[in-house]
Amino acid sequence: MQQRSSSAGLTLPLLLVVLVVAGINAGFSMRASAQTPPSASSSSAESYILGPNDRIRLKVYGEPDITGEYEVSNSGQVSIPLAGHIKAAGTTTRQLEKSIASALAKGIVRDPRVNVEIAQYRPYYILGEVKKSGEYPYRHGLTVLDAVASAGGFTYRANENKVFLRRAGAGVEETYPLDAPVPVYPGDNIRIPERYF
Repeated sequence: MQQRSSSAGLTLPLLLVVLVVAGINAGFSMRASAQTPPSASSSSAESYILGPNDRIRLKVYGEPDITGEYEVSNSGQVSIPLAGHIKAAGTTTRQLEKSIASALAKGIVRDPRVNVEIAQYRPYYILGEVKKSGEYPYRHGLTVLDAVASAGGFTYRANENKVFLRRAGAGVEETYPLDAPVPVYPGDNIRIPERYF
Protein backbone atom coordinates (compact mmCIF):
# COMPACT_ATOMS: atom_id res chain seq x y z
CA MET A 1 0.00 0.00 0.00
CA GLN A 2 2.82 2.40 0.90
CA GLN A 3 4.61 1.66 -2.40
CA ARG A 4 1.54 2.65 -4.45
CA SER A 5 1.18 6.06 -2.72
CA SER A 6 4.86 6.97 -3.32
CA SER A 7 4.45 6.10 -7.00
CA ALA A 8 1.37 8.35 -7.15
CA GLY A 9 3.41 11.08 -5.45
CA LEU A 10 5.99 10.89 -8.24
CA THR A 11 3.38 10.82 -11.01
CA LEU A 12 1.74 14.11 -10.03
CA PRO A 13 4.96 16.25 -10.27
CA LEU A 14 5.84 14.51 -13.56
CA LEU A 15 2.38 15.32 -14.93
CA LEU A 16 2.81 18.97 -13.91
CA VAL A 17 6.17 19.17 -15.71
CA VAL A 18 4.61 17.72 -18.89
CA LEU A 19 1.73 20.23 -18.75
CA VAL A 20 4.10 23.19 -18.23
CA VAL A 21 6.32 22.14 -21.17
CA ALA A 22 3.23 21.64 -23.39
CA GLY A 23 2.00 25.13 -22.43
CA ILE A 24 5.33 26.71 -23.32
CA ASN A 25 5.39 24.98 -26.73
CA ALA A 26 1.79 26.03 -27.42
CA GLY A 27 2.66 29.63 -26.51
CA PHE A 28 5.65 29.64 -28.85
CA SER A 29 3.65 28.24 -31.77
CA MET A 30 0.95 30.89 -31.19
CA ARG A 31 3.60 33.66 -31.22
CA ALA A 32 5.17 32.24 -34.38
CA SER A 33 1.84 32.12 -36.20
CA ALA A 34 0.97 35.65 -35.07
CA GLN A 35 4.17 36.92 -36.71
CA THR A 36 3.31 35.34 -40.06
CA PRO A 37 2.82 38.07 -42.68
CA PRO A 38 -0.79 38.26 -43.87
CA SER A 39 0.37 38.00 -47.48
CA ALA A 40 1.87 34.58 -46.90
CA SER A 41 -0.31 33.17 -44.11
CA SER A 42 -2.36 31.10 -46.53
CA SER A 43 -0.84 28.45 -48.72
CA SER A 44 -3.34 29.46 -51.40
CA ALA A 45 -1.72 31.34 -54.26
CA GLU A 46 -4.95 33.37 -54.59
CA SER A 47 -4.27 35.27 -51.36
CA TYR A 48 -0.59 35.85 -52.19
CA ILE A 49 0.32 39.53 -52.64
CA LEU A 50 2.40 40.10 -55.75
CA GLY A 51 5.65 42.07 -55.65
CA PRO A 52 8.65 42.96 -57.83
CA ASN A 53 10.39 39.98 -59.48
CA ASP A 54 7.35 37.69 -59.25
CA ARG A 55 6.51 36.08 -62.61
CA ILE A 56 2.90 35.67 -63.65
CA ARG A 57 1.34 33.41 -66.29
CA LEU A 58 -1.37 35.32 -68.16
CA LYS A 59 -4.02 33.69 -70.31
CA VAL A 60 -6.44 35.80 -72.32
CA TYR A 61 -8.89 33.45 -74.04
CA GLY A 62 -8.92 33.88 -77.81
CA GLU A 63 -5.85 36.18 -77.71
CA PRO A 64 -2.70 34.05 -78.17
CA ASP A 65 -0.55 37.16 -78.78
CA ILE A 66 -1.26 38.44 -75.25
CA THR A 67 -1.10 35.07 -73.49
CA GLY A 68 2.31 34.38 -71.91
CA GLU A 69 4.56 34.93 -68.89
CA TYR A 70 5.34 38.40 -67.57
CA GLU A 71 7.58 39.62 -64.75
CA VAL A 72 6.58 42.26 -62.24
CA SER A 73 9.12 45.08 -62.68
CA ASN A 74 11.01 46.86 -59.91
CA SER A 75 8.43 49.63 -60.18
CA GLY A 76 5.71 47.06 -59.44
CA GLN A 77 4.12 46.96 -62.89
CA VAL A 78 3.61 44.41 -65.66
CA SER A 79 3.66 45.49 -69.27
CA ILE A 80 0.88 43.74 -71.20
CA PRO A 81 0.37 44.10 -74.97
CA LEU A 82 -2.79 46.14 -75.78
CA ALA A 83 -3.28 46.88 -72.05
CA GLY A 84 -0.14 48.88 -71.28
CA HIS A 85 1.51 49.12 -67.87
CA ILE A 86 -0.67 47.64 -65.14
CA LYS A 87 0.08 47.96 -61.41
CA ALA A 88 0.68 44.44 -60.05
CA ALA A 89 2.65 44.92 -56.82
CA GLY A 90 0.36 44.92 -53.80
CA THR A 91 -2.43 43.02 -55.58
CA THR A 92 -3.58 39.40 -55.65
CA THR A 93 -3.82 37.45 -58.90
CA ARG A 94 -7.64 37.93 -58.89
CA GLN A 95 -7.30 41.70 -58.50
CA LEU A 96 -4.73 41.78 -61.29
CA GLU A 97 -7.08 39.79 -63.55
CA LYS A 98 -9.74 42.49 -63.10
CA SER A 99 -7.26 45.31 -63.80
CA ILE A 100 -5.99 43.62 -66.98
CA ALA A 101 -9.52 42.81 -68.19
CA SER A 102 -10.59 46.40 -67.59
CA ALA A 103 -7.59 47.79 -69.51
CA LEU A 104 -8.10 45.36 -72.41
CA ALA A 105 -11.83 46.16 -72.62
CA LYS A 106 -10.93 49.83 -73.27
CA GLY A 107 -8.95 48.74 -76.35
CA ILE A 108 -9.81 46.35 -79.16
CA VAL A 109 -10.55 43.22 -77.07
CA ARG A 110 -14.29 42.75 -76.56
CA ASP A 111 -15.36 41.09 -73.31
CA PRO A 112 -11.87 39.82 -72.39
CA ARG A 113 -11.70 36.66 -70.27
CA VAL A 114 -8.48 36.80 -68.27
CA ASN A 115 -6.74 34.27 -66.05
CA VAL A 116 -3.62 35.07 -64.00
CA GLU A 117 -1.52 32.50 -62.13
CA ILE A 118 1.82 32.72 -60.39
CA ALA A 119 4.48 31.19 -62.64
CA GLN A 120 7.39 31.80 -60.27
CA TYR A 121 7.67 33.46 -56.88
CA ARG A 122 10.25 36.17 -56.27
CA PRO A 123 13.48 34.82 -54.76
CA TYR A 124 14.64 35.03 -51.17
CA TYR A 125 18.13 36.12 -50.11
CA ILE A 126 20.52 34.60 -47.61
CA LEU A 127 23.79 36.11 -46.41
CA GLY A 128 26.18 36.05 -43.49
CA GLU A 129 27.81 32.89 -42.21
CA VAL A 130 26.74 30.44 -44.93
CA LYS A 131 29.02 28.90 -47.53
CA LYS A 132 27.22 30.28 -50.61
CA SER A 133 25.29 33.46 -49.85
CA GLY A 134 23.06 34.93 -52.53
CA GLU A 135 19.67 34.81 -54.19
CA TYR A 136 17.69 31.54 -54.24
CA PRO A 137 14.35 30.48 -55.76
CA TYR A 138 11.45 30.25 -53.33
CA ARG A 139 9.37 27.09 -52.83
CA HIS A 140 6.35 26.41 -50.59
CA GLY A 141 7.10 25.14 -47.09
CA LEU A 142 10.63 26.55 -47.01
CA THR A 143 12.21 27.05 -43.57
CA VAL A 144 15.37 28.92 -42.54
CA LEU A 145 17.25 25.64 -42.07
CA ASP A 146 16.22 24.55 -45.60
CA ALA A 147 17.54 27.88 -46.88
CA VAL A 148 20.85 27.35 -45.01
CA ALA A 149 21.13 23.88 -46.57
CA SER A 150 20.51 25.36 -50.05
CA ALA A 151 23.34 27.83 -49.36
CA GLY A 152 25.81 25.02 -48.62
CA GLY A 153 25.38 24.98 -44.85
CA PHE A 154 26.90 27.03 -42.04
CA THR A 155 30.49 28.26 -42.02
CA TYR A 156 32.63 27.34 -39.01
CA ARG A 157 32.11 30.88 -37.64
CA ALA A 158 28.28 30.72 -37.72
CA ASN A 159 26.13 31.23 -34.68
CA GLU A 160 23.83 28.23 -35.10
CA ASN A 161 21.43 29.34 -32.37
CA LYS A 162 19.75 32.36 -33.96
CA VAL A 163 18.91 33.96 -37.28
CA PHE A 164 18.09 37.53 -38.32
CA LEU A 165 15.16 37.73 -40.71
CA ARG A 166 13.77 40.75 -42.54
CA ARG A 167 10.43 40.06 -44.15
CA ALA A 168 9.73 41.42 -47.62
CA GLY A 169 8.56 45.00 -47.29
CA ALA A 170 9.63 45.31 -43.63
CA GLY A 171 12.25 47.82 -42.60
CA VAL A 172 13.73 45.97 -39.63
CA GLU A 173 15.28 42.59 -38.95
CA GLU A 174 13.74 40.31 -36.34
CA THR A 175 15.63 37.66 -34.37
CA TYR A 176 14.38 34.06 -34.33
CA PRO A 177 15.76 30.94 -32.62
CA LEU A 178 17.09 28.32 -35.02
CA ASP A 179 15.77 25.40 -32.97
CA ALA A 180 12.25 26.13 -34.30
CA PRO A 181 11.02 25.72 -37.90
CA VAL A 182 11.07 29.38 -38.95
CA PRO A 183 9.18 29.81 -42.27
CA VAL A 184 10.66 31.75 -45.18
CA TYR A 185 8.51 33.70 -47.65
CA PRO A 186 9.24 35.19 -51.09
CA GLY A 187 11.43 38.28 -50.91
CA ASP A 188 12.69 37.58 -47.36
CA ASN A 189 16.26 38.44 -46.36
CA ILE A 190 17.95 35.90 -44.06
CA ARG A 191 21.17 36.71 -42.23
CA ILE A 192 23.15 34.13 -40.27
CA PRO A 193 25.26 35.94 -37.66
CA GLU A 194 28.81 35.19 -36.58
CA ARG A 195 29.36 33.60 -33.19
CA TYR A 196 31.72 35.17 -30.71
CA PHE A 197 34.38 32.78 -29.47
